[in-house]
Amino acid sequence: MLGLAAGLSKDFSESWNNKYRNGIPIPVELAESGLTPPEKDKSKSLEIKISPENIEQIYGQNLEDPIIIDVLISQGSAPGTYTAYWKTPSNCPAIWKEIAQSSGGEDDLTGEFRFVPGKNSRAVSGELFTEKTGYLNLKRITNSALDYAGIAVNIVLGLIGIMAFWLGIMKIAEDGGIINYIARAAKPLTKFLFPDVPQDHPAIAAIVMNLSATFLGLGNAATPFGIKAMEELNKLNPDKDTATNAMCTFLVLNTASFALMPTTAIALRASAGSSDPALIIGTTMFGSFCATIVGLITVKAFEKLSSGFKGFFSYLVSAWKKLFVISLATGLIFLLFSFGLMSGLRSISSVLSAEMLRTIIEWISALAIPLLIALFVGLGAIKKIKIYEAFVEGAKEGFTIAITIIPYLVAILMAIGIFRSGGAMEWLVYVLTPFTDFVGMPAEALPMALMRPLSGSGSLGIMAEIIAVHGPDSYLGILVSTFFGSTETTFYVLAVYFGAVNIRKTRYALPAGLISDVAGILAALYIVKLLFT
Repeated sequence: MLGLAAGLSKDFSESWNNKYRNGIPIPVELAESGLTPPEKDKSKSLEIKISPENIEQIYGQNLEDPIIIDVLISQGSAPGTYTAYWKTPSNCPAIWKEIAQSSGGEDDLTGEFRFVPGKNSRAVSGELFTEKTGYLNLKRITNSALDYAGIAVNIVLGLIGIMAFWLGIMKIAEDGGIINYIARAAKPLTKFLFPDVPQDHPAIAAIVMNLSATFLGLGNAATPFGIKAMEELNKLNPDKDTATNAMCTFLVLNTASFALMPTTAIALRASAGSSDPALIIGTTMFGSFCATIVGLITVKAFEKLSSGFKGFFSYLVSAWKKLFVISLATGLIFLLFSFGLMSGLRSISSVLSAEMLRTIIEWISALAIPLLIALFVGLGAIKKIKIYEAFVEGAKEGFTIAITIIPYLVAILMAIGIFRSGGAMEWLVYVLTPFTDFVGMPAEALPMALMRPLSGSGSLGIMAEIIAVHGPDSYLGILVSTFFGSTETTFYVLAVYFGAVNIRKTRYALPAGLISDVAGILAALYIVKLLFT
């Protein structure tokens, strides 16, 4: 609704101010004087020139050189008017390019042309009218919604093979009893995070595999493991269309996305010519760590608040010692990162170069998947399970789950497309600018911070543009790279994970995830300002 409202208000404002100069003639000079209009049912090509003074008067844009274009004209519907067609030149007004794109072409424009008679009724000049243009923002909203619907389907089609493969491997591990070993090994942590889930339940192993894959930067493996975890958690769910506390906690852990190495951001920095692409490893770990801690605190607070304020305050009184220890430990880790991170990085860099450190982490990430597959299949063979049959059974399940996601992903991505194309992002930037000025966030970085929870490709594009303009090793370049690695695309994660199990009532998962994102952004801003200004 916000995107539609923004689009409508912009269209109304542009129409009121006649932004596209509908009905306003553009005076032109004919390159060849004394031309006569084309005969009926025939066309004629004219070379015309528009002076910079006329462009500035009509469009308010300063040009150094006149615009010279070839216009193809033919008899129009009204006497003395001619239908005109031309290509936009490189030095044309920006509004011309906007009009051309709205009509479906990159540089094609249509309009009307009129001859201005000179001596002996032979024309030496004329008037050019661009096509009547309006409601471009609503057109963009419609096109964006359709485009994002197609993107959603393409994402799921790409996910089908990955889902089938990894759920097939998980089925081998489940039949071989490996899942139980993983669940028992992670029991101390998972018992605290997911007290409502039995510690020998298959969901625990899938959760551990998902978080491990996320930590190692193995996105292709993390998503199937995460969907498998949601499916197992839903088996414990008494209300199948409502998210449980464990589901909300799991989603927040994924939106925080605590990872060892932000591979995408590092690759982009390297391609942009950074002298130290891996410089952001420490800052992104700090940002995502803070996002994880704040996300967990938020989700646990919402969990207790769901039982009422009385139950929430009773929990605070009964668990104050535990909360004090957790707060103290978090504060100590925060101080360690803040004041010891740079010296720690310098100590490491004195022994290992940044390139060597990045190579080591990449080797760990590259070897993790083959070793994991070999371990699961090898132990399954030792346990004498039917490897092929188990894999096929799991792969079938992966295919079914992937198809189930499509409607949910289409809905959320279409909403994001409408929000972006309608201009609602500009409203948010305007509203949040006083706050970001107060905390010291550069205005250029704010669109990146707002886009990251909405769209991975959109935030990647903004990051690439900022790095190209300001440089990968500039303060802004490091800041937006850290933003990218410190948070995740919350709306996409919510649509995929909850859509896989048909959850419609997400309860507090979205607000908790967005609070986690805000914490990650602010922590990234804090650590980058501390270390690089």
